[in-house]
Amino acid sequence: MSKKKTKNNKKKYFIIGGLVVLVLVVVALVVFGSDKEEIIKVQVEKVKKHDITEVVSATGKIHPTFQVELRPEVTGEIVELPVVEGQKVKKGQLLIRLKPDQYIARKNRAEASYESAKATLKVRHATLEQVKSEYARVKGLYKKGLASDKDLESAKSLYLQNVGQLEAQRATVLQAEENFKDAKVELAKTAIYSPIDGTISVLNVELSERVLGSSFSQGTHLMTVADLNNMEARVDVDENDVVRISVGDTATVEIDAYGDKQFTGLVYQIGNSAKTSGLGSQEEVVNFEVKIKLVDFKDKIRPGMSCDADIQTETKYNVIAAPIQSVTARMPVVDNEKDNKTVKDDSSNSKDNRTKAFKRKKPDEVVFIVVGNKAKQVKVKTGISDDTFIEIVEGLEGGEDVVSGPYRAISKELKNDSAVMIEKNKKSRNKSSDEK
Repeated sequence: MSKKKTKNNKKKYFIIGGLVVLVLVVVALVVFGSDKEEIIKVQVEKVKKHDITEVVSATGKIHPTFQVELRPEVTGEIVELPVVEGQKVKKGQLLIRLKPDQYIARKNRAEASYESAKATLKVRHATLEQVKSEYARVKGLYKKGLASDKDLESAKSLYLQNVGQLEAQRATVLQAEENFKDAKVELAKTAIYSPIDGTISVLNVELSERVLGSSFSQGTHLMTVADLNNMEARVDVDENDVVRISVGDTATVEIDAYGDKQFTGLVYQIGNSAKTSGLGSQEEVVNFEVKIKLVDFKDKIRPGMSCDADIQTETKYNVIAAPIQSVTARMPVVDNEKDNKTVKDDSSNSKDNRTKAFKRKKPDEVVFIVVGNKAKQVKVKTGISDDTFIEIVEGLEGGEDVVSGPYRAISKELKNDSAVMIEKNKKSRNKSSDEK
């Protein structure tokens, strides 16, 4: 019995001892394993000199550079419509004629009134000459004592009255003349001619349709004549990018209807007034319209086509540049002791000033270069950029191995003096396999 008990005790001790050893091993792994430095795998590229062209991208529509919307100035029925949509026309060619009957009648009435006023003016002239002679005769008799004061006053009054009537008739003649001119102009407006050489891009009316003139309203939109030999792209550029664009900048325009084909253009006008959408909401967007004149195009480009434009705002040659993904942001190291001491020493600081003293500083632009097996954080000042590279104005001299990937390591994981291991990037692997 005692032998069996002894055997059970030994077994029990062995189990407890094994558990203790296991616990000690786990503790040791935790303690010593936590001190092991994490090694981050990164890809690097050499900092070299590159040519960089800064590009601002925008979307918009194609429009003719010159186009005219035609609206009638008089109201009437269309009696002639010798053009169709898509037809090419010359400057001065008849496009529409409105029924002129009532305007011819008005012109004839105005002409008759004008001629009548001129005839009356001649009568007033003759009457004035007669009264003037009578007035002169009475003055002669008055000097000789053969006419009384009353006779002289009557002759003078009649003379002045006829002078006034003559002046009034002259004004009537001028008024009748202007009415006649106005009637002739209105009659002429019943015929509408093309103001430019171009194409009927829009035709909104038909023969016998009655249209409204623009005397008291906007009037009926008859048609649009556009010069399709001169086309432009009108694109909306964000307010933060428009300050980088200048008149004369070169642009590459891609029109959706023509696939990947590229058209060359020049910026010739930048809008001064903002185009705001979503005003007062979180989706508020402020854009400015930029006009790009297309040059040397031979395709039949139509107004209203959608387009994308890449405007080349600036080019710098042979500048130190790093991969654009290598530049990230890090908060500057803050000396809390120094900041606290400054606030405490200034007893006059208000609550607002103390809040400003501890306010978060703006992040610095930094890159990570590999020195040995360590990543070193370097503060840089950047310039212009393209899709691949960004100009380094200060901070790098060229030839450094700058971390170019992966994105997570650059944006979050890497810190100053982080241990790194360089691995070949995918481009290098692909290049090696191609060479083989």
